[in-house]
Amino acid sequence: MNKLLKFILISAIFVAPAAQVKAADNIAEDLFETKFKDEIILDTNSNISSSKTTIVEENFETDKIAINTEEISKEKSEPVKKKLFNFDPNDDFDDDIMDNVELDFKIFELFDQDKDDDGKVDEDTLIGKVLHSGIRRTDVPSYLFKDDLTFKFKKGPISRIQTYGGYRGSMNFWWKGDNYTTEYDNLTTQLGMYGQFRNPNYKFKLAVNPIPQSGTNYIDRFISDAYIVNTQIPNHQIVAGYSRVQTGIEGGTSTYILPFVARSQIAKNFGSARSLAVKVIGNYQYVDYNISIGSAGRYVTSGMPGAEFNSWVNIKPFGDKSKKYGKLTIGGGFNGGHNRIDYSVLSGYIGYHHKKLWSNLEVAIADGYNGSRGPSANKACGYAATVGWKFNPHWQLIGRVDQFDPNRDVSGNLQREYTVGLNWFIRGQALKVILNYVFCNNQNRQDSHKIILATQIMI
Repeated sequence: MNKLLKFILISAIFVAPAAQVKAADNIAEDLFETKFKDEIILDTNSNISSSKTTIVEENFETDKIAINTEEISKEKSEPVKKKLFNFDPNDDFDDDIMDNVELDFKIFELFDQDKDDDGKVDEDTLIGKVLHSGIRRTDVPSYLFKDDLTFKFKKGPISRIQTYGGYRGSMNFWWKGDNYTTEYDNLTTQLGMYGQFRNPNYKFKLAVNPIPQSGTNYIDRFISDAYIVNTQIPNHQIVAGYSRVQTGIEGGTSTYILPFVARSQIAKNFGSARSLAVKVIGNYQYVDYNISIGSAGRYVTSGMPGAEFNSWVNIKPFGDKSKKYGKLTIGGGFNGGHNRIDYSVLSGYIGYHHKKLWSNLEVAIADGYNGSRGPSANKACGYAATVGWKFNPHWQLIGRVDQFDPNRDVSGNLQREYTVGLNWFIRGQALKVILNYVFCNNQNRQDSHKIILATQIMI
């Protein structure tokens, strides 16, 4: 009997590698159902060229399994021919160095490993999160991956931060007389974060422009926003740091919710600027206001070339009846200070939004100004009238008449721009495409035409 058992055991060792994997698995499952002390189980892997035997010993005293693998000498048989194309997704991948010829084809094995044939985009994938996003609002900035890029901390002075990235760029097709040019404009590329301290009444924002606009000082343009907000007083925010100056409505509006690719002429010249300041922002049912005092310098590196005072007030006559009668806003403000010159800008605004209709009129007059293009002693003025119709949450048709007089002391120098635009809000302001046609009609220079195609992505 002992000789018979030895013969069976020796035969099993040499015959097992030739057995089918499915049969070995079934035998192993049956044996594992009943445990025996010092049990030995033989298992083989027939998918590899060199035979390997794995011995599993189960220790009942420690209830631990120790696995030892030893390689039996390679069979002296004809070498296995290497396949040129191997698309079997069940193959194991070795960390060996591949030939350049093989590398391009090997990637298809990885590509085919985790395929899904149901034809649906999973919600937890990058594209799936965009497609299944419920973002619809267009009156505030929104972000595609807000939840994924929000981090909470149990210790330390900061309790939560939301990181984000923003991109806004355009292709410009410009006809001026017989001349035609095509150019790309990197309008905004920004990285930033919003945060809340352990005390929920204190919040902050920090944003940078790693790729500033050409022709500007890199350090000056690098910091976009850097400020702290206190919300302890009901209906108020106290802001301290480097932030946007509220010179006019559009001049003080975030880039990411602009209705057109470019700001109006009065917004570009008088506003669209930032400064180091302390401001108080109030928001009530019938009135909003923004009052600030700080530096007339336009960059963090500007220091204190002079002081600046800025104020803006909005009256909302319909108050809580805005859903029924529409949102009517009547506002006005003053911006004045000293930066090599004394300057002062008066602005007025009226806007009406109701259901699908969106319209406004903004006017401004300046005795010197200090906007995004720097200070100017010119006495300038201008206006911008806009009307738009939103067909549904995704499509909006919009038009604007924009006039600017760069110097009221000089005649025949008016600059007019007529713009027609189409906005495609794929996912609110987080993912949109903008198409603008602009006709520039100038009294003292040649007229021109522009077609601007822009994209905006916020993650």
